Parts: sequence; C-alpha cells; structure tokens
Amino acid sequence: MPTKVRSHAKINLGLYIGAPRPDGYHALATVYQSLELCDEVTIAARRADRSTLRLTSNDRRVPTDNRNTAWKMVELALGALDITAEVEIHLDKRLPIQGGLGAGSANAVAALVGLETELGIFDLLPLGQSTPEGWGTGHLWESKRLSLAAQVGSDVPLFLIGGTVLGLDRGQVVIPLPDLEPAWCVVATPGVGVSTPRAFRDWDALCAAEGLTAEASTDKLNELSRAYASAFAGPIPLRGQRSGSSGILSDEFGGGEGLAGLQESALVRTGILSWIENDFERVVFPQQPSLAEIKRILAARDTPEAALCAMLSGSGSALYGLYRTRGDAQAACERLQTAGVESHLTRTLPRAAYWQEMLLEEGD
Repeated sequence: MPTKVRSHAKINLGLYIGAPRPDGYHALATVYQSLELCDEVTIAARRADRSTLRLTSNDRRVPTDNRNTAWKMVELALGALDITAEVEIHLDKRLPIQGGLGAGSANAVAALVGLETELGIFDLLPLGQSTPEGWGTGHLWESKRLSLAAQVGSDVPLFLIGGTVLGLDRGQVVIPLPDLEPAWCVVATPGVGVSTPRAFRDWDALCAAEGLTAEASTDKLNELSRAYASAFAGPIPLRGQRSGSSGILSDEFGGGEGLAGLQESALVRTGILSWIENDFERVVFPQQPSLAEIKRILAARDTPEAALCAMLSGSGSALYGLYRTRGDAQAACERLQTAGVESHLTRTLPRAAYWQEMLLEEGD
C-alpha cells in the first residue's frame, strides 16, 4: 500500500534580507511557521536492481522530471543510502505555485518521509546497522538528511523540523523555537504570480541604490536574529532527539509550560508584532500593487476584526493574516471574497502536531 504524506505549507513571520554576498546568495533572518494547509504526496517504493523514478501530479504546471524538488530529494536520498529502488511519486497540489508558502520544498520533505517509510529506513538504522557507505546510524542519517535537504533548496531543511523555526544564513540554517499556540490564519492566494529570482534582482538593485553592502547587513541581521530568539519563551534547543520513523525533533523545551494563546504569547508580549516586516514587500508591491491592497484588506486596521499582523509570505504572491479568533479570521475571508481574492482559513501548526499529522492513515 503506498504511503500518503501531508505536505504542510509555511509562512514567514517577518523576513529580513541582506545585500548580495560575493557568492551570489543573500543572508537572511526569518521565523518560519508551519500551517495546517497542505498538499498531499503519495509514495510507492520497492527495492530493485536499479533505480527508476516516476512522478505525476494533478497540476499540469508541476514539472515531472528531475527539475522537481521531490524528485531531487528522493534521488539524493537513494544515492546517499546506496539503495536502488523503483519509486513512484504523485503530487496532489492544493497550494499555489510561486506562492511563497514553500510548497515545492515541503513536497521534497514529504517525499523523503514517504520513501523512508516505504523502504523501512528507520526500522533498520536505529539497530546500529550502518549504510554501505559506513557513516550511518539512525541519528547520523538525520544529520545527513538535513544536509541533503539544503542541497535541494534553502528552505527545505525547515520542513524536517516543523512548527516554529528560526531561519538564518540563506534560510537553510534552522533552529527550532518554542512553538506558538495554534492561531487562526487566513492565507490569501491572488491570481498573480511573483518570480523569486526577479524579486531578488530588484532587491539587489535597491541595495545598490541605497548603498547597502553585505558587510553592513551583517550586524543588522545578527541583531534581528537575537531579537527573534528573545521574543519566544524558553531556551532555544540546538539539538533534538528522534522519535518514531519521521525524524521528529524533541518537543521538550524545559518546564513544559505552554503559551497561553497568541494574544498572550511572546510575539505580542514583547511587541515584536509592531516591527516585524518582510523586506520583499519593498520590491514586490511596486511590481504588483494589488498585493499591497490585499495586505490592507487582511490587516483591517482600526476595526474590531483587525489582524495581529498581516504581510507577504516569502517573496509572495501569497499573503497572510493572523487573528485572535476564528470569527475575526472568517471576517477577513469575507472581505477578501468581496474583493474577488481566493483565501484559505487555516491555523498555525505546532511541531508535535506537524509530525503526528504528517502520515495519513488509510481512509483519510
């Protein structure tokens, strides 16, 4: 029976970008947050004399060859484990393409989890069995898979953690943060697309015009990462423990005291919501003025249903708002519907729930 995996979206709770570095990349500081909103990825795999991959999707825009992130992830994992297998992947796409929700990156990790489940990788490795290359016990495979994920894309590693995650460097350096309590979230998915490469090119031009260098960015980004970390209750764990077959990181942050709801959470208590922002809005909104209007609709400032925060996710084109109550979130959906903008009512997803809900039971 093939393995079905939920491929959850993410949003960025603020996104700060440095000037282009000599290597062509950009340093950044952000907090990733998992959502209940998801694609579904189905994996069927069996060991064989040689590896073959086949990928299908319900969306014709999705590449079905080695350009696809799920394909790349499975191919890298098979090579690292020195395993040959026949693998079939089906992507049931529900999240927007080029939406800034990490859909393709999440698909890659969902495909990896499905492959591990189908081939029983974690059933073997914790017993001390090494891979043919000789580097692997179960815990070392977890470290290796993070490295493989970073090869596929800068925001792929975050989906091997889930929940609330601090992202640094290019975004591939990920540190689990204490989770937010689930909060109501409205994701607006307008019909326009945003090209991430173009957004970065426009950002580079803006940096050049303002005289911002990569060196000058470093201090600000370090300060912002510390501010993010201090806005969350409890210590930041730097190491996790695997639990179960999905590589769940430890969800115990000392004391075990949960947050008392978003309106009382550290995000509000420390005033962080008054200053977090997404640098991409400075270059994307001039390209797509309709996105700035959608943010205004989501924010609904000076109304009883105002969002706690509203902003672009990643480079867009998706935007989101976080709300105190389901009623406030539903009111945002109604405003967007009146404006002719598609929206999705969802919630933020803590780390434990992220992993517990990832594998679909038969009949789901």
